[in-house]
Amino acid sequence: MEKIKPFLEMRKLILLLILGLSQAFADNFVYVIKIEGTINPATAEYISSSIRKAAEEGAECLIIELDTPGGLLESTRTIVKAILGAEIPVVVFVYPSGARAGSAGVFITLSAHIAAMAPGTNIGAAHPVGIGGMGDTSKVMEQKITNDAAAFVRTIAEKRNRNVKWAERAVRESISSTETEALKDSVIDLIARDLKDLLDKIDGKIVKIDSREKVLKTKDANVKFVEMNWRERLLALISDPNIAYILLLLGIYGILFELYNPGSIFPGVIGAICLILAFYSLQALPINYAGLALIILGIILLILEIKIVSHGLLTVGGAISLLLGSIMLINSPFELMQISLTVIITAVALTVLFFLFAIGMALKAQQRRPTTGKEALIGEVGIALTQFSPSKDGWATGQVRVHGEIWRAISRDKIEPNEEIVVRGVEGLTLKVEKVDRKE
Repeated sequence: MEKIKPFLEMRKLILLLILGLSQAFADNFVYVIKIEGTINPATAEYISSSIRKAAEEGAECLIIELDTPGGLLESTRTIVKAILGAEIPVVVFVYPSGARAGSAGVFITLSAHIAAMAPGTNIGAAHPVGIGGMGDTSKVMEQKITNDAAAFVRTIAEKRNRNVKWAERAVRESISSTETEALKDSVIDLIARDLKDLLDKIDGKIVKIDSREKVLKTKDANVKFVEMNWRERLLALISDPNIAYILLLLGIYGILFELYNPGSIFPGVIGAICLILAFYSLQALPINYAGLALIILGIILLILEIKIVSHGLLTVGGAISLLLGSIMLINSPFELMQISLTVIITAVALTVLFFLFAIGMALKAQQRRPTTGKEALIGEVGIALTQFSPSKDGWATGQVRVHGEIWRAISRDKIEPNEEIVVRGVEGLTLKVEKVDRKE
């Protein structure tokens, strides 16, 4: 046994050497995701899931290429929470040239383990405006929101040892800085021309994750771009204000069509699905409830136009209410979070036409006199086949031909054969008829 022991020790050393060499020559890789546009629930889920995936697969770090004008504060908090609790380094890179990290982008950039910017980019203007679509725009409420955002950004800056004063001024005074100014003020860690330059510059940097330190090995690392999965793409699609607005109108169309044509089923089902999706989208957007109320009022006025003769006044009022409500619906200073004016005008025009023609035709069809069954006989003109002579009770019986069919009939009039009669009622298989008075 003593003779075998040296061989076992040698074998153990060889295995450790092979393992060390394999790790030394193993291909390092980094994950890269791109965020363009506003920050919303879909963006928050995309970043959070990418961080988890990168950590599970052992990536050196996750790089977020950021270009955003801002977005929702709640979604921003979700992202910041995911970055601060990440088990791998997260690098935020404001890229490409011309990109910006505005409003919510400031919070996300400051929360990164390493913050970088490309030449020709800017960061700042993080003052909260209409966050969450709150109806209370009083000075007190605005101050509360601003103070909350300021405390949030100070916490992030202190956690990452960045310029706390600049961060608070970005929230309270909406200041903005170029990449060189941000580097000088210790807002970011470095400036990089592109992704390759970034990987070269962060190589060897020590990043603190909780209580441990990690040395980044990113030089010549393989780059893996992570795309949104189908669920995140769906959330991103319906979070678009234009899509949310269209879904809202389609939902209303479908439900109303079902109400005016009971039993259609398909329009009602589609309308209900569209409304649910619309409400999901709208709850994630800064909604102005006055705008929503105007849209509902406009639709009510258009419905009333069908039932009440107003010589077009209700139609004009409904169209104006719908137009103003659509413009006011999304309360956001960011262009990407507003409904396109082209979409609004097109939707309003189609809605007016829909109510005036589609639903109008449906109502006329409901009010049209039946063309089949007993009810269809009422008001029809026929020919008397026999003589009708009223008896003591005032009724006369006989036969008539209506629509080519011979019917038993009763009447209070004296009617001669071949005289024209008009049907006034139906009792079982007997018609109530009257003599046609041609003098009328």
